[in-house]
Amino acid sequence: MSAKKAPAERAVRHEAPIASGEGGSWGSDHLAQLVRSFGIPFICLNPGSSFRGLHDSIVNGLGNAEPQMLVCLHEEHAVAIAHGYARVTGKPLAVALHANVGLMHATMAIFNAWCDRVPMLILGGTGPLDAARRRPFIDWIHSTRDQASMIRSYVKWDDQPTSLAAAEESMLRGMQMALTAPKAPVYINIDSDIQEAPLAQQRPLPDFSRFRAMPDARPSADLVKSAADLLKAARTPAILMGRVSRSKAEWDQRVQLAEQLGAVVATDLKVGAAFPTGHPLHAGAPGMSLTGDALARLRQADVVLSLDWADLAGTLKTLWPDRSCPAKVIQVSLDHLLHNGSSFEYMALPEVDIAIQTTPEAFVPDLSALLPAPSRDYAAKPRQRAATAAGDELALSDIASALEMAVEGQPVSLTRLPLGWDGALTDFSHPLDQLGHSGGGGVGSGPGMAVGAALALMGTDHLPVAILGDGDTLMGVTAIWTAVHYAIPMLVIAANNRSFFNDEVHQERVAKRRRRPVENKWIGQRIDEPAPDIALMAQAQGAVGFGPIRDESALRAAMKDAVAAVRNGRVAVLDVHIGAGYAGSGAS
Repeated sequence: MSAKKAPAERAVRHEAPIASGEGGSWGSDHLAQLVRSFGIPFICLNPGSSFRGLHDSIVNGLGNAEPQMLVCLHEEHAVAIAHGYARVTGKPLAVALHANVGLMHATMAIFNAWCDRVPMLILGGTGPLDAARRRPFIDWIHSTRDQASMIRSYVKWDDQPTSLAAAEESMLRGMQMALTAPKAPVYINIDSDIQEAPLAQQRPLPDFSRFRAMPDARPSADLVKSAADLLKAARTPAILMGRVSRSKAEWDQRVQLAEQLGAVVATDLKVGAAFPTGHPLHAGAPGMSLTGDALARLRQADVVLSLDWADLAGTLKTLWPDRSCPAKVIQVSLDHLLHNGSSFEYMALPEVDIAIQTTPEAFVPDLSALLPAPSRDYAAKPRQRAATAAGDELALSDIASALEMAVEGQPVSLTRLPLGWDGALTDFSHPLDQLGHSGGGGVGSGPGMAVGAALALMGTDHLPVAILGDGDTLMGVTAIWTAVHYAIPMLVIAANNRSFFNDEVHQERVAKRRRRPVENKWIGQRIDEPAPDIALMAQAQGAVGFGPIRDESALRAAMKDAVAAVRNGRVAVLDVHIGAGYAGSGAS
């Protein structure tokens, strides 16, 4: 274990309330105790009167512990923090959202979490459902007949209970559903009257162990054998490793499976690290989409095993654009259980020869047990570093190089990467080395997700580092305050090209198609004259800010100081001015 890592004993700052007197017993007291019984350590929130009863119960009933409140400056940040935490741990945090207006603020972040298939317990509040009990004006505009209808197509389940007993069952059911694969957020909207109603006597807590997540379904032995027989007979098998766990033991099982099959492996930067990128079986550098060597090697496959790959049909179409997929396809996924008729994040319908309804984690050991041992030893291949961009401006490759020098061999968890990142810039040898992108492509989620991931990584060897685009940073910049306030160490690097460059790429494509001047692509895109000072924004929230940084020597010096600050428990933010450009396929 590196001596450079953040100390394991470092703890989140705790706002301790003064001891509470008797105060009676209330509906929200029971609900707060129920959340504690779930083992949820934190509840992320931007305060609101619609859950003031629950707020009081957490502070004065539970001592602001288990769960501890994490105050956020925007509801999107609250959800994004829970999203980042779940990415690392596979476990949910609670989120409290104020009435309809807080839910409206949070909707994009909820969509991101839904697309990323992470668990989350979202608790809403509303004014009294009994209209006769509503306060004038405010309870009327902040009450909605069917509040969950705003997000029903991108949560796994929702409810609006009308009694304390019903609210208890809703929360038990919601936790069970959020944690049962395929995982996803759930939303429970609790009437303020339920929270604020006095209890004549204490209500016994249910035993949560009797309502735990359902275990992963196991495929039949015959189905696993059919898949094993097909793969053993393959000349050139390939594995698409998609949404998988952060468990090191399950990472090792996937490596063993690939070596048993001698299969080419592809991974994707949109989801977390799934396989060592320095392994000889890994096809090319990972990216936001498949390019170059990965496409060439995968086109040779005669059997494709998809382990919950996020867009299987789209990938097969990319590999064989002019014909039906010639390879046999084995799909391992439960994702179809979440598909509905409203959102289209389920992608196109893939051609599949064997469909196995389970998780990769349940399937891989069963398949591996039917295969022979690897026929050779595999030594890691040296990384082929991506070329540094020509010219005087800094590039993403300069950021990667400076970071590698500054950490001096300490493991890094890249909690977020920008769209233009070249996967050849880094090696991933552990499931925490890279955590994926936004889930639903929502800009502004990066800072909040970085905070949540850093929270989950506290006490580990991995140094949390988010490399964000400037647009993503600026939209979510006030999430940094929560990290500073609660003493959650992390490093944010704003790769600042002073543009919404993704859309410059799109405007260039349109201009070329229409034979119009591409020189105009920057208009309506640039974030310049003046360029917002991201380092000053960070400093204004109590973080250590560096920049704007425009040359390599300044970058290396600042990176070294920033890493030292994070190791000392600080939040550090680098504003690095880079040239505009994308690696690989470019715009999304």
